[in-house]
Amino acid sequence: MAYIDIIKDKARMDKKTIVLPETNDKRTLIAASQIMQEGIANIIMVGNEEKIMDGAGWLEVDLTGVKVVDPETTEKLDEYVNLLYETRKAKGMTPEKAREILLKDYLTFGVVMVKANDADGMVAGACHATADTLRPALQILKTAPGVKLVSAFFLMDVPDCEYGDNGTFLFADCGLNQDPTAEELAAIAESSARSFKSLVGSKPIIAMLSHSTKGSAKHPLVDKVAEAVKIAHEQYPQLCLDGELQTDAALVPSVAKSKAPGSEVAGKANVLVFPNLDAGNIGYKLVQRLGKADAYGPMLQGIAKPVNDLSRGCSWQDIVGVVALTAVQAQLQ
Repeated sequence: MAYIDIIKDKARMDKKTIVLPETNDKRTLIAASQIMQEGIANIIMVGNEEKIMDGAGWLEVDLTGVKVVDPETTEKLDEYVNLLYETRKAKGMTPEKAREILLKDYLTFGVVMVKANDADGMVAGACHATADTLRPALQILKTAPGVKLVSAFFLMDVPDCEYGDNGTFLFADCGLNQDPTAEELAAIAESSARSFKSLVGSKPIIAMLSHSTKGSAKHPLVDKVAEAVKIAHEQYPQLCLDGELQTDAALVPSVAKSKAPGSEVAGKANVLVFPNLDAGNIGYKLVQRLGKADAYGPMLQGIAKPVNDLSRGCSWQDIVGVVALTAVQAQLQ
């Protein structure tokens, strides 16, 4: 069974309500129909119901059972305006500005619905930049208790792959932090370990990636990863983590024996922490496009409630998968 099918089964066991605010995107409409057919989650769509249903009719998809909330007509608008105002008034928010934002910005409207406990999570990003999805989530929902850094990851399901957890990996950070410091890399590793454990169920084995393995190259970029490993071992001693490791040393047992003998991680890694966003973004897209992997994300970790991003190059199938993962994240909360 494919990894995402296992996640869908988990989502069905305790069905959660997920907001999809990008209702002018045909992929979102197709995904919503499929989610309802598969019974993965309850779906709320934000926008004008007539326009949404016209779009569904044009696409020949069935949105029976989907709840549509129109900011212009919902009886909860005043409640949401007050909630946004109270949450952001210290930053200069006024009731008038809150109303204006909620009427025109469906992503913020969706996040406020999650804040108000009228939904369990939100998925967006098919036609918005990551910053557009993340900004209202951080401003309104805030970070989870004890979290040092919000970061992004992809769950990668690679077909016919002998490495990782039967071809399943977590790649981080591939969508948010451009050039994390050593301490931030350590925090990303810790958050990623928890995400992998909760969403995959197996023990996270974390490789801190570099173009060097155990000092084979000398450069400040290598020093940063080595320092991140040191910090992670000091601050999160429970983690099974090692570095710096090249990708082949992290994944391939025969290479690990020669490049990193004695490492408990080398040759076994299922969580790959990239040294910067360039490496992470390039890496996941190479695996997705050339390795024909399913890539679900970028998932956000460290926010108080589940809000997840999508690549603007996503398919409707990707949206279905991220909604299923978001629903499982909501269950775990």
